[in-house]
Amino acid sequence: MALELNGTTGVSLVQDGVVTAADLASGVSFGLKSVQVFTANGTWTKPSGINLIKVTVIGGGGGSGGCTATLGRGGGGGGGGGTAIEVIDVSAVSSVSVTVGNGGSAGGSGGNGGSGGTSSFGSYCSASGGGGGNAPGSAGGGAGAGGSGSGGDTNITGNDGFPGPFSTSDVGMGPGGSSSLGGGAGRNNADTDAIAGGFPGGGAAGSRALTIASARTGAAGGGGVVIVEEYA
Repeated sequence: MALELNGTTGVSLVQDGVVTAADLASGVSFGLKSVQVFTANGTWTKPSGINLIKVTVIGGGGGSGGCTATLGRGGGGGGGGGTAIEVIDVSAVSSVSVTVGNGGSAGGSGGNGGSGGTSSFGSYCSASGGGGGNAPGSAGGGAGAGGSGSGGDTNITGNDGFPGPFSTSDVGMGPGGSSSLGGGAGRNNADTDAIAGGFPGGGAAGSRALTIASARTGAAGGGGVVIVEEYA
């Protein structure tokens, strides 16, 4: 197997035509001819001989809230991006527009995090981004909701983020982010800065002022992705 650059929009994993013992041991299906991975907006162009594709679309993760300069307060974690998976007959299709959602922005000191962007594969299927976590309020920082998939054969909702704590006694309430099908979650139970969401689609963990009364910013969510598996 070999990696091949696909312009500036993605990477293709293509079969090099040589079947080795290692290939067989890895369990690779040779009905699968190539894979294109989009981490930025672009256009999927059908390679020669491809008639069927499996598309996995993941939205961007939500950014987390920043904490205020009050002991114990923590910003809410961002929600994970949604996921849509669809098998598409492309025998009569030549190209499809691809949109990849950005991770949600980090909340400023004592500010709210931004929502992740929506990813889509043309009009076939899409996945919304996770919601941003909020700054601490009267009950701690509110968590961002997970995004959702739409139009796929399988549609998956990302996990909600964890709420930020309100007081120093809320030791077990770390303002963690959340995971999506593809991305991990930021986790933060300590008196530290926020932690960015994992790629793709992970929600960011919020910051917290557990022992030091210092306002801190949140962190950005993980960006989305569109994966196209190509079959003959």
